[in-house]
Amino acid sequence: MKKSTLGICAFILSLSLVWSPRVRADAVTDWNAHAAIPMCGLTPPHESRLYAMMHLAIHDALNTINRRFHPYVLDMQGPSGASAEAAVATAAHDVLVPALKQLVPVFYQIPAIQDCIAGKDGVIASVEADYAAALDGIPEGAPKTQGIAIGHAAAAVILALRVVDGSDTLLLDFDYPQGTHPGEYRFTPEAPFAVVPGWGDVTPFVLHDSAQFRPGPPYAVTSPKYTADFNEVKSLGARVGSTRTAEQTQIALFWLESPPSQWNRIARTISEAAGLDMWENARLFALLNMALADGNIGTAETKYHYNYWRPQTAIQTAETDGNPDTIADLTWVPLGPEPPIPEYDSAHSVAGGAAAQVLLRFFEANEVSFSACSLTLPLPEEQCGGSSEVRRVFSSFTAAADENGVSRIYVGYHFRKAVGEGIAHGRKIGNRAVNLFLRPVH
Repeated sequence: MKKSTLGICAFILSLSLVWSPRVRADAVTDWNAHAAIPMCGLTPPHESRLYAMMHLAIHDALNTINRRFHPYVLDMQGPSGASAEAAVATAAHDVLVPALKQLVPVFYQIPAIQDCIAGKDGVIASVEADYAAALDGIPEGAPKTQGIAIGHAAAAVILALRVVDGSDTLLLDFDYPQGTHPGEYRFTPEAPFAVVPGWGDVTPFVLHDSAQFRPGPPYAVTSPKYTADFNEVKSLGARVGSTRTAEQTQIALFWLESPPSQWNRIARTISEAAGLDMWENARLFALLNMALADGNIGTAETKYHYNYWRPQTAIQTAETDGNPDTIADLTWVPLGPEPPIPEYDSAHSVAGGAAAQVLLRFFEANEVSFSACSLTLPLPEEQCGGSSEVRRVFSSFTAAADENGVSRIYVGYHFRKAVGEGIAHGRKIGNRAVNLFLRPVH
């Protein structure tokens, strides 16, 4: 593999670092934190699928013991006296371990991270240790045995449902056909490949199909609206010589983290403050992660359908785009390494729109104040758990989604059109999840 791929491998690695707070709320949020373990090369699409599967198994296991919400797939009645904690732990464990093992062949396509993958047994061992500790804390007897059996059943059903969902698609396509006309996607020198070009064909969790809420096309490169977006990202998103303020730079780096990790951490914060019980948490995190997973599926379909170019390509080749109002800069590069995937729509924005809408609908309120931390700020002490931890404060779920979206302009990854359409795309996915799935029984 060419040395030029190392930069994007580092980018993938940076997205995969997650933080696992051990503040105990209940078994559901414990396992949400257990699942967010450091694992090299786990891209947001794979991460979101893993979380969705685990939380659906947890949800269905709990609702087998006490049917408060309609199940996703496991429709059975278990013993009402079964241990909920044992059911949750077993359902989570039984999804995580085989799913993690199945990811190994995919990530061996990236030689730069093979050393990290070689330590993957340690990641799985961590899950096994968490599971053993969870079971050790439950008294022996019929309730524990019954709970374990329910957890096994819930995990087996969701694993069987997803075994041929298309997620074994190619991770890096070095032969993906590049465009030659203005507006068409092409590789950047640092990343001569396209990432998960087949992810739009993965079976969705809540969508009818991956194109269900596909937005309309991006702007034509000769249009005045495109020119405005071009000039905005050129000015704000540059690595060198940008017009970003210090706060805008912080926002750009704060939201670089993998969306599934960051939004699950936010949801744990909200859940703890709201005092949700296990069943409520099971529903919340299943809805959230199904929406995040389908956001990745929907945006991949959109990206490869329109095959739109990234700002780096657009700005460096502007002299040949047919637009007299765009001025090329051959040296322009974004603040962060350009993601090797078509630009439109913004995957981060889709994730933020989907997550915020699930939270808004679940809590039946938008004006909820909360704060969040990040693992992608430049100084370790500023990151989650650091001695000078930076926490950004939000007055509503949509405010966080909007800041998450605009961060992609500040980091130089997206035009504003892709951000706005991405947020709207995600909201539609979030609404569909809450409207149609895991509804209260009464």
